[in-house]
Amino acid sequence: MSQAATTGHHRGGCGAATSYLAVGHVTVDVMADGERRPGGTALYSALQAARLGLEATIHTRGVERELRKLLSPYADELRLVVEPAAETTTFHTEGFGEERRQRLLAWAGPIAAERLPGAGILHLAPVAAELLAAPSGEWGFVGLTPQGLARGWSGPGAEVVPRAPAAEALELFVRSDALVLSRSERPATAEGVELARGHGALVAVTAGPARTLLLEPGGGETEVSPAAVPGAVDDLGAGDVFAATLFVELAGGATPRQAAIMAGAAAAVRLAGTGPGAIGRRAEIEAQATSAESSSSPSSPGAS
Repeated sequence: MSQAATTGHHRGGCGAATSYLAVGHVTVDVMADGERRPGGTALYSALQAARLGLEATIHTRGVERELRKLLSPYADELRLVVEPAAETTTFHTEGFGEERRQRLLAWAGPIAAERLPGAGILHLAPVAAELLAAPSGEWGFVGLTPQGLARGWSGPGAEVVPRAPAAEALELFVRSDALVLSRSERPATAEGVELARGHGALVAVTAGPARTLLLEPGGGETEVSPAAVPGAVDDLGAGDVFAATLFVELAGGATPRQAAIMAGAAAAVRLAGTGPGAIGRRAEIEAQATSAESSSSPSSPGAS
């Protein structure tokens, strides 16, 4: 929730935010071919915010030396705060889109985020049940990507599977100004989504190459067509850059549709390359958004 954990929501319109704080595990993604790649929503979203012109900080947990080495290509763009742990969260990842499968090889444990530094935008970015309690602090806008609240596993090396968020995690939905989740995550997060909408949050449900569904606080729904990306072969982090861009645009006063078009453009730019290095900068995202908007118009769910 914006401003502080005990105050009301702030819906943007007071000027663009200048700082972005992402809280969640930066991960090691072990790909099917054995490549070890830095990953996690906190990384992809914070790096996107940085390339949109904000001062970006990641608050994470893991083995600091390992994480700093993994993120060394982006050290000039990101500030990294690491809570020490015996291991870094590590996923074995294979597949694409809704067919992706992951196994959890190592877990860094819960992040002690009871009190966080102030920022224009706080992004609650769990990927592996590392956030449960709602933090307190001073923020202009709070965004949530609940992926990591709706996942479970039976032990080291086990496949990650959908599950409903723990009861205490529902407070994170209530205290958010906007949510971004995938179509496949919607069933498990249904209770939290309705709680968030009831407290005034915008919810964006992404669906890969299909239209994004915007669930507005007043009950309205709008679909926004994504930008076409022919031949995309690596979509890791595309939803995360979508979320970061949506939050940045909403915090700056954009309408939900305007923000979703920019967010879709950011995802399209990311999909045109591989890994975090493919995350776009504002100029190319705006150019992509202009092209997408010229061929897109608002539609109701179910429209062709």
